[in-house]
Amino acid sequence: MPLAGFAPVADSQARLLILGSMPGVRSLTAGQYYAGPRNRFWPLMGEFLGFDPAMPYGRRLGEMTDAGIALWDVLQSCEREGSLDASIVESTEVPNDFAAFLEKHSHIRAIAFNGQKAAKSFEKRVALSATLRHRLSFLRLPSTSAANARYSHTVLAEEWGALLRFLDHRDRSPTPRSP
Repeated sequence: MPLAGFAPVADSQARLLILGSMPGVRSLTAGQYYAGPRNRFWPLMGEFLGFDPAMPYGRRLGEMTDAGIALWDVLQSCEREGSLDASIVESTEVPNDFAAFLEKHSHIRAIAFNGQKAAKSFEKRVALSATLRHRLSFLRLPSTSAANARYSHTVLAEEWGALLRFLDHRDRSPTPRSP
């Protein structure tokens, strides 16, 4: 049975889009991005943006949008047993409509991928115009998933710090990396 992802969380002033691949089982059950208790996404964002990662979900989302960050996933739907990206059945991947989203959210200048699967699925499944691709920088970041145990919190924070550099220097783009 296909899994369906969430709607994007974004306001009209978003400058950065963070993309996961597809929400895990706990996230889908809770109806919340990064709901797994050991996922390190919210602790990192709280550290970077100065909010308590334990605050209610709606407030965390508000902190993200206030900082110019949008959240979404590459895949609109897919088939997968469990939560691991490695279990996604590649032939069932259906991407979200990024051309329409990016046209509507014209201030977005960078896309950050939360993990390699998100980057690879985007590269394989998403067709963007040359104009859109030229406007964007792409950041491949290590997954915040608890399954990515080889990265300590300290190393993740260092790698994910590229987001802060982008948000703190609005006139500069992050170092581009192809998706």
